[in-house]
Amino acid sequence: MPSVIALDAMGSDRAPKPEIEGALHAALQYGVRVLLVGPENLLRAELNRHSSAARLPIEIVHASEYITMEDKVEAIRAKRDNSMRVGLRLVREGRANGFVTAGNTGAAMATAKIVLGAVPGVDRPALAAVFPTAPGNPAMLLDVGANVDCTPENLEQFAIMGDIYFRAMFSMFGKKSGTPGPRVGLLSIGEEEGKGNDLTREAFRLLKQLPLNFVGNVEGRDLYNGQVDVIVADGFVGNVALKISEGVANLVRTALKESLKATITRQVGALLSRSAFTDFKKRLDHTEYGGAPLLGVKGVCIITHGSSNGNAMKNAVRVAAELSGRGINDSIERGLAVLHRAAVETVGVQPR
Repeated sequence: MPSVIALDAMGSDRAPKPEIEGALHAALQYGVRVLLVGPENLLRAELNRHSSAARLPIEIVHASEYITMEDKVEAIRAKRDNSMRVGLRLVREGRANGFVTAGNTGAAMATAKIVLGAVPGVDRPALAAVFPTAPGNPAMLLDVGANVDCTPENLEQFAIMGDIYFRAMFSMFGKKSGTPGPRVGLLSIGEEEGKGNDLTREAFRLLKQLPLNFVGNVEGRDLYNGQVDVIVADGFVGNVALKISEGVANLVRTALKESLKATITRQVGALLSRSAFTDFKKRLDHTEYGGAPLLGVKGVCIITHGSSNGNAMKNAVRVAAELSGRGINDSIERGLAVLHRAAVETVGVQPR
C-alpha cells in the first residue's frame, strides 16, 4: 500500500506553487498519495493548472487558515484551523503516514508537540539536517533550529536520537550493514575535552558516559570531511552552521558557473564535462536532501526551507514516505530506555 503524506500547501514563501509542483512529482515518481492541506479554492485553482493532476493520487483537505512566516508562535492557538494543525491531525488520526511543511519552523515544532506529542524520554524534539561530505557519505547535524537555548541534557538526547536515526538511514543511503556505530561528535571550538562553553563542556561529560561511538569534540571544519557521522549542537549554533554551509555551496556553484563562461576554451571544456558538473551541482544542492525530520515527536514530521522549490518539496515528501515505514519513533523510545539503562549499569548515571 502506498504511503499517504499530508503536505502543508501554504507553508513556503511562494505557496502554494512549489508545494503543488512537488506533490505532482512525488505522486508521479514515487507513487505517494499526497493530501494537500490548505484553503480548497486556492489550492484547486493552482492544481487545475496542471493537466496531469486528475490522473495522480492527490487530494485536497480543506484548512481555512494558515500560519505565515511573520506570525508569532502564539498564532497556532488563535488560528485553530490552520494548515499545519490540520495536516498534523491527519497523522495523529492515522489518515496520513507523515507530514511535510515549509512553513514557520517555530510554529511547526510547537504544533507538532501539541498535536502529536513527544516521544517518552524526549524533553525537546530536534531538527536533523542531512548533508554531503567529501568522501561521498552523508552526515547529519542536529539540532538545526528547533531549540535556540539548550541544556546539556537536551544535547545528550539529541546524540541518542541522532545515533538511532542515522542507523535507520544506513540502507537509504547505501550504507553497508554491520558497520561500526555512527561516529557521534559534539560541535565546539576545539577538539580538546576542556574546550567550549559551559554547555558543551557539560554535554561532553554526559555524552562520554553513553554507550555510543562518541568521538569527542569536532570543529566546524569537520562537518564535511567525513570524519564524523552525527554532529550535535544547540539549535542556535546548528542553524548558523547550516545556513553558512548553504551560502558557501551557492557561492561555489555561482563562481564555478561564471568562471566556466569566461572564455570560449572554458565553455568548450564545460560542455564536454557537462555530466560531471551536473553531478557536482546535485551533490551540493540542499533541495535533494528533502528537508529536516523533527525527531522526538510521535509521528513523521519533515520541515523544509521556506524558500523551497518544487524539487525540495518533492524530496521532502519522499523522505517522509521512506521514514514512515522505518519505525524511527519506536526506535528512539526504545533506544533512550536501553541506552540509559546501560549507562546506569556501567557508570551509575541515573536516567533522566
